[in-house]
Amino acid sequence: MDRKKQVAAGPVQRMNEKAFAESDTTVVRWLFNGGAIINSHGCIIMIDPLLKGFDMPLLIEPPLKTEEVTRLHAILITHSDNDHFSRQTCWELAPICHSGIHTTKYVNELLQQEKIAGSAGYEIGDSFIVGNCKITLTPADHAWQNERPKYAFRYYHQNECCGFRIETAEGTIWMPGDSRLMEEQLMMPRPDVILLDISDSPWHIGLSGIKRLTAAYPAAALIPVHWGCVDAPTMAEFNGDPQVLNSFVVNPERIRILAPGEPFELK
Repeated sequence: MDRKKQVAAGPVQRMNEKAFAESDTTVVRWLFNGGAIINSHGCIIMIDPLLKGFDMPLLIEPPLKTEEVTRLHAILITHSDNDHFSRQTCWELAPICHSGIHTTKYVNELLQQEKIAGSAGYEIGDSFIVGNCKITLTPADHAWQNERPKYAFRYYHQNECCGFRIETAEGTIWMPGDSRLMEEQLMMPRPDVILLDISDSPWHIGLSGIKRLTAAYPAAALIPVHWGCVDAPTMAEFNGDPQVLNSFVVNPERIRILAPGEPFELK
């Protein structure tokens, strides 16, 4: 891939105390790479926060530093890849995270190995409550390690990865996570917002998968994620271009291309 064709997200909107304040609505922000932050009536939930400790060069900086997080109720981790499961970020945020870190049973084992306190592991389909939000683990297919001899010391199972459906007073936010398209993902309760991975990679949803998924939920607002953050011009996983969605997504006016840190209010 030609470096000149790599699209950088931005300009980054730096987050401040207002992002963590009590509110009378629900606001979702693309946080960085495949992560997001939700403020639902003052309940703060982070999904796959990657704020520190990543081992690849970046195109942009995250809109937030760990020391700037003043309130936090829960962290949700979709899977073990280090661009989603940032051990350093979890280490630094765990002490102020009131309801702890929620993830699959496998990633919870990794958290326990790191001696990161306050975590819980679940099966796909399990639900739990954080503040005023109901959160459910949704299926994902991202066991790419099984194709690599380097990881042959164990078999990676589908239920070690997940997505999250977050039900709020204003509507439902769905983070499918990194995943190849699954038929089960086309039959979910209708979301109001999809945090849409736009990576055109064999172990991500890909453009053909995006076309089917977005057609299955033609009224959902679409927030592209997993693009424009990591300086890796030869890796399709980090090089989606949200502008291409306009050519094949049903009702393209619902696409919301946000800068990291930019708020989107559910109505």
